[in-house]
Amino acid sequence: MGSRATGRLAPFARLTKLTLTLALTGSMTALGTVSAQDTSELTGNKPAGGEAFYISDIQFLNETTGRAAGNGYMIGTSDAGDHWQNIYTGTWQFTQLDFINNKVGYALAKSSSGGPNALLHTDDGGKSLTKIKTGDMYLQRIDFTKEDEGFGYSQAYTYHTSDGGSSWSKIATPTNTRYAVFTDAKKGYALTVHPGYGYKLHQTTNGGTGWKVRLSVSSETVSGGKIAVNGQEVWVRLNGGAGMSQQSYAVYASSNAGQSFVKVIGQDTAGAGPAPGDEPGYTDVGPAAPAGHPGNLSLVNGAAYLAGFSPAGEKIGVGSSSDGGKTWTNLPSIQGYDSDISFTERNKGWMADTSLMHPAIYRTGDGGHSWTEVLVLEQPNE
Repeated sequence: MGSRATGRLAPFARLTKLTLTLALTGSMTALGTVSAQDTSELTGNKPAGGEAFYISDIQFLNETTGRAAGNGYMIGTSDAGDHWQNIYTGTWQFTQLDFINNKVGYALAKSSSGGPNALLHTDDGGKSLTKIKTGDMYLQRIDFTKEDEGFGYSQAYTYHTSDGGSSWSKIATPTNTRYAVFTDAKKGYALTVHPGYGYKLHQTTNGGTGWKVRLSVSSETVSGGKIAVNGQEVWVRLNGGAGMSQQSYAVYASSNAGQSFVKVIGQDTAGAGPAPGDEPGYTDVGPAAPAGHPGNLSLVNGAAYLAGFSPAGEKIGVGSSSDGGKTWTNLPSIQGYDSDISFTERNKGWMADTSLMHPAIYRTGDGGHSWTEVLVLEQPNE
């Protein structure tokens, strides 16, 4: 998820009708037909913690079933986004959804805008949420691989649970770790920052007892990054500098579990400086160009998708690769401000505009070449 842009609402075309029907078994109520000016049936009348609604996360489990959530609401669909239903309305301000199946899931949410994330659990699709105590872990991300087993990540630490969050054990990670991903209790990757040098990506196959450096990248500025893993596919996004509404960054990819990497994107910008890494990438610009910022990575069935957004250029879109990063294609952008993506198949995915200006959800069936707007959230004063 990217940061949410702020400002007045832009004059976008409205949806004229949303047909809301019962879809996610056991977790929603049929609502009938609701006009676009009354999406309060989905979100409630008052945004939690603010004056306007936004979408903070979107997660699809398959080509039909998915959820989206934001400040004070969670909604779902079982027909790929043609129709949406209310699941939850209340005071939780969601930051991440992590459902294992259509009933059991976890989420991170805040009770106040500036507060820490709470860990929530549901066994009825999100209709009811139980808070799980996490002490002083200050979780920023979660990733549950089974109903009871998962990982929690703070800015610097990684935790593992095998009992649904009742107890946690800290996994040893390298010094200066700023992002980590584990696929099971033994295998994981950690990104470390080294001011004055750059970044290093480490790999463990023994639960953190030992780590090996798999990638070293020099960078004038170290401001963090992200890792995405799916089987043997490992993708790493490294941030460079930021300035003048621009972001420099690099993306590296491995198709052999980190044994070797290729540089896919190396985006230098005049306002943000050079991208990490001395070598050129396959391309020198990412999605939502010019001045596109990188969003989240989605890896599925051998394909990789990177979200991009340009608040200054009012663009959102994706770029993709289907050959492990050897080649890269930036797809046409659409109007928007900030984005989060969820792909379930090689060509099928969804993109949310996570800004306050135009909170909307889009669907693609051709890998991001074209997008169909399937939902727009109306604001309370509209």
